[in-house]
Amino acid sequence: MPRSTRRQFLARTVPATTALWSAPTFASTLQTVRDGVQGERIASRMETIARIGATPEGGGSRTAGSDADLAARETFSGWLREAGLAVRTDLAGNLIGHLPGADSSLPPLLTGSHLDSVPEGGNFDGVIGSIAALEAAAVIAASGAPLRHPLEVAVFFNEENGKTGSRALAGEVTQEEMDLPVYGGLTLGQALARVGGSPERITEAALEPGHYAGFVELHIEQGPTLATEGIEIGVVQGIVGIRRFHVRVSGFANHAGTTAMGIRRDALVTAGRFLVAVHEETQSWPGRQVATVGRIEAHPGAPNVIPGAVDLSLEIRDLEMETIEALYQRFQELGRELARRNQTEITFEPYYLSRAAPCDPVFMNTVEAAANDLGFSNLRLPSGAGHDAQSIAVLAPVGMIFVPSRDGISHSPREFTSVADTTNGTRVLLETLRRLDGVLG
Repeated sequence: MPRSTRRQFLARTVPATTALWSAPTFASTLQTVRDGVQGERIASRMETIARIGATPEGGGSRTAGSDADLAARETFSGWLREAGLAVRTDLAGNLIGHLPGADSSLPPLLTGSHLDSVPEGGNFDGVIGSIAALEAAAVIAASGAPLRHPLEVAVFFNEENGKTGSRALAGEVTQEEMDLPVYGGLTLGQALARVGGSPERITEAALEPGHYAGFVELHIEQGPTLATEGIEIGVVQGIVGIRRFHVRVSGFANHAGTTAMGIRRDALVTAGRFLVAVHEETQSWPGRQVATVGRIEAHPGAPNVIPGAVDLSLEIRDLEMETIEALYQRFQELGRELARRNQTEITFEPYYLSRAAPCDPVFMNTVEAAANDLGFSNLRLPSGAGHDAQSIAVLAPVGMIFVPSRDGISHSPREFTSVADTTNGTRVLLETLRRLDGVLG
């Protein structure tokens, strides 16, 4: 998008105010005096991004490669330059700000998140982590005391529709993916080209393990634990693995009025019983694993025809891939028994795998120590959602910091995290980066 067109788009989409937060408190002013983190500046920048792609419901739509995504990235680029960072866009469409360190021979420390959103999403998912990373870098740059390591701030491309930018750095994106559709009616390759990446060279974006000294990502929890328990900081133990399966139940389609109940081979009956079995079996296991049947479709789908086939999805998430596999094996057993009792058949076809990414123990301990020393209550907990840190874990040790999500709501215009919680998280991020800089090679 030409620069003039981007400015026009930004002007069209920025109303006078959005009032995402209440006014900054006196406490946030004191925090600025103590460590340089400016809650007011964070809030102002959050407001600015929220206005780009704002929706009538109070949320935002900045899908990857959209006009709103481009405008948000341009605005963020200006802030990076204002803070003294050199700015570039890599082959995978990631927006990178670079701050030199005292020892140029050391690999960079990486922090950041994303600015793209789901359609009709909220104002905090990804944006908080990006702006917190920028704030931490700005404070370090202004202090006159650089880290030993170079520091890089990343806004990853297309987190919400496949973590393309971070997965490409890990060497996990294929050329064939460039033809896949993404939100907004574009192909992935078209969206990548619009932000300045290179669809033709996407596989060249891969980095070698050790390229980064480590990665720390701040994010909203997207769940209710911190908010419900009144905890200020989440120390993330790891990001759950995900496996998804296509499940098909095959029966026999027949006339709904002339086929007696006792001789029916109703695929939907089996599918319904299987759905309930998945729910109950998962709850009966100790741990925090979850399993979901999120889509179900009966064929032929007529009110006067017994369903002859049913397609449904099955997703399993847990921090341990072994638990996911064990649950899957159990679901297969249950499904086959239910199908046998109802004279039907059931088949499972895996189609998606995202491996669990445990956070590095040194990083978890460092986040926890930073939160304790700053006086913030904290709790160790897993991430039930996927994040860019999951991809970067292939390249370097990673850590994540969570801040509370009101009512656990995310991917919704009702998504909300207070400016106080955002500022607290930013202070923990800054202190974590400084401490890791001292212990990492």
